Amino acid sequence: MKKSFLLLFLMFAFHFLNAQNITFISEKTNKPLPKVSVFAKDGSIVAFSDIDGKIDKQLLKPDQEKFQLVYDNISVATLSYSDFNQDVIKIDDRIKDIEAVVIKNEKPAKYVFVKGNFNTYVTLNNKLNCYADGIVTYVFDNKTKKLKGTQIEQYRIFRLENAEMDRKKLSSWDYGMFLRVPKLKNVGNVDEYRKAKNTVFKELKGTNKDEIEITGEALQEKEFAFFGYRFFDSRSILNIAYTQNSQKQLRDLVEYNEIAFLKMKHKSEPDYNSIASYINFYPTEVDFGNENEKDKEKLDIKTSHYTSKYWEDPSFPNMQSVFSSFFKDDLKEKQNIK
Repeated sequence: MKKSFLLLFLMFAFHFLNAQNITFISEKTNKPLPKVSVFAKDGSIVAFSDIDGKIDKQLLKPDQEKFQLVYDNISVATLSYSDFNQDVIKIDDRIKDIEAVVIKNEKPAKYVFVKGNFNTYVTLNNKLNCYADGIVTYVFDNKTKKLKGTQIEQYRIFRLENAEMDRKKLSSWDYGMFLRVPKLKNVGNVDEYRKAKNTVFKELKGTNKDEIEITGEALQEKEFAFFGYRFFDSRSILNIAYTQNSQKQLRDLVEYNEIAFLKMKHKSEPDYNSIASYINFYPTEVDFGNENEKDKEKLDIKTSHYTSKYWEDPSFPNMQSVFSSFFKDDLKEKQNIK
C-alpha cells in the first residue's frame, strides 16, 4: 500500500513540476533553444530559458497580456498569455546564420587575439536600468590559452538621466557600475569550468553549435548583512557555445554569455530589489602575434568612446534597438569622447 502511494505521489509530483515549465524548441531542428529572453509588455525581462530551453511558467503574469521573445539579440515572436498554455513552443530561430569567425595569420606566435562584439546591460526589478555595447579584443597566451589581457576598442554607454542615488533607496539607483565586458577567463580551457566548486555543468549538442551551461548559487538560506545593506539569493548562469563537434579551442568559440542575479536592499526598505547583469560576447576574428598592447579592461561609464557607427553593421548584436522599442528616451547615450 505504501509503495503504491509513493509511486502515485511521485507521478503526481513529476506531472505538477513539468506543468510549471514551458520548453522553447527550434522550429527547424526540434532541439531546445537556450537563452531566449521573454519580455513583458512593459519591457521587463520576466524569464530566460536554460540550456534545456525551459522557463518557469509562473514567472508570466496574465496582466502583462503580450510577451515578446528575443533570441540572438532579435525579436522572434510576440505571444499572448494564452499561447503559453502549451508545454512546448516552437520558435523560428533561423533569423541569421552563425557568422564565420575570420582566422588570420596562423604563423607561430606568442599570443592569440580574439576580437569581437559585446553588449552588457543591467535590469532593476526586471526593467532595463543601463546598457553598453562595443568592440573588444582579448589576448590569450598561445601555449596555455590563459587570458593575458583585455583591450576595449570602442563602446557606447546608455544610462538613466534622473536616477536617485539615495543610499537608503536602492530601488532608485543607476547601476551603471555593474556594466562590464565579459571576462572570458577559461574559454580556451573548458575543463577548468568542470573543476569549479558548487556549480552544475551541463552540455547540449546542437545542429550547428555545442553549448555549455555552468550554474551556481549562494546566499539561498540566509541573507548577508553589510553596513546596513542586505544581500540574498545570488545566482549565476554562464553559457558558452563552440562550433559543432569541435575541440572547443579559442578558434572554435561562437558565443559567450553571463547572467548574474542578486537581491539587495537597504535595511529600511520593505522589499528586496532584484538586480540582474547580462554580459554577452560574439567573436568575429582570431589573429596571432607577438606584441601585447596596453590593457584597457574597464568601461568609463560616464562617456561613450567610438570612432565609427559599429552598431549599424547588420551582424552587430544591437540589443539597444530592442530596448528602445520599450523605453524610448528613458535612457540617454553619454557624450561620445573620440
